[in-house]
Amino acid sequence: MDKPKVLVFDIETFPMEVRIWQLGDQHVGLHQIVKDWSVAAWGAKWLGDSPAKTIYRDTSCNKDVRYDKNILEPLWELLDKANIVITQNGKNFDSRKLNARFIELGFPPPSSYKHLDTYKIAKSVAEFTSHKLEYLTEHLCTKYKKLSHKKFPGNSLWDQCLAGNPAAWREMKRYNIHDVLSTEELYTKLQAWTPQTMPNSEHSCPRRYAIKDGTKQQISGRFQIYKCNKCGKKFKGEKINA
Repeated sequence: MDKPKVLVFDIETFPMEVRIWQLGDQHVGLHQIVKDWSVAAWGAKWLGDSPAKTIYRDTSCNKDVRYDKNILEPLWELLDKANIVITQNGKNFDSRKLNARFIELGFPPPSSYKHLDTYKIAKSVAEFTSHKLEYLTEHLCTKYKKLSHKKFPGNSLWDQCLAGNPAAWREMKRYNIHDVLSTEELYTKLQAWTPQTMPNSEHSCPRRYAIKDGTKQQISGRFQIYKCNKCGKKFKGEKINA
């Protein structure tokens, strides 16, 4: 059986521009929208590929930086090829935002895929202080912790990209790609706790990566215990005859 194609991706969006009369919580009507949101950039890579193979696209070269159709076409093609996708909070944000743009721009649905969300995986197996990428990567990742954009703090990164600042677009690229790499590393840290999420794959603890790691007595008998050399997950093997 061919191993599944697993895509890690992350998107960045430009905010809406609206006219309001006061600060604080309030209702913003449709007639107050000056410019709607759009996709500003995205990064993606196939799980396990070199970081150098991370794909990135943004709207910096478009006459109108809010025009995103040309950068969404190659992302749609990647999603169409993927059997599994991995995101951080992508079930609530990235995928739903992309679907909205795909529908509005006339794209057909990409081929179906399984969606693994590290935010939801972490919440399902542990009660961390926070399940945001910043917290999880700071405490679990060793190589790719989530970056801050200190040169353009807060919303200024998006504001300056909208204004066409080349330095801001370079920072957006660095920030977006690093989020992809952080999400990939985070998934590898969580995978041992939910190996069933990656079926029929070299990433799902196949026996060729397993070593014997003692035995365990259960009510039905004694069983061989194996340990995955890739992720550390232990699993029960064959029953040992007395």
